[in-house]
Amino acid sequence: MSRIGLKKVKIPKGVKVSLEPGFVHVKGPKGEASKSVRPEVSVSLEGDELSVSRSVDTPFVRSLHGLTRSEINNAIIGVTDGYAKTLDILGVGYRASLEGRTLVLNLGFSHLIRYDLPAGIDAVVEKQTTLILKGTDKYLVGEVAAKVRSFRPPEPYKGKGVKYRNEKIIRKEGKKGK
Repeated sequence: MSRIGLKKVKIPKGVKVSLEPGFVHVKGPKGEASKSVRPEVSVSLEGDELSVSRSVDTPFVRSLHGLTRSEINNAIIGVTDGYAKTLDILGVGYRASLEGRTLVLNLGFSHLIRYDLPAGIDAVVEKQTTLILKGTDKYLVGEVAAKVRSFRPPEPYKGKGVKYRNEKIIRKEGKKGK
């Protein structure tokens, strides 16, 4: 039995939800989102709550039940509060800057890395070494943060590179002299 799928999704004030066959559209103060719903799973609106139910009790449909409820809940949170990931850039001379919708990273290579931000993602460079990525889609914010981190992941000896704000880097001890 899916415990997550059985929970009802509360709809906060200021958010409008509309149901279509195969889709759930969510509109809020920060934007809009729409999620597709498989035919094995049905979504119903009861006042200010959404409930998700399944038609068949197979393992695959049970997994879709919880997934659908989580995706709808994430869409509602995204259009009300939004999602953000904070990245720290560690290293001598490592820095970030914004040129319009292009993120320019100096990460110790012989060239600058230019990354065009996708639609729906906003970036804020607080200091030259702190980057905040914001958006309404949880998946897209995580994907962009992972892509930026992949340009120079933190290395274990000095900890230089791009890391998430709350990420712990397991450090290694370097060579030992005699």
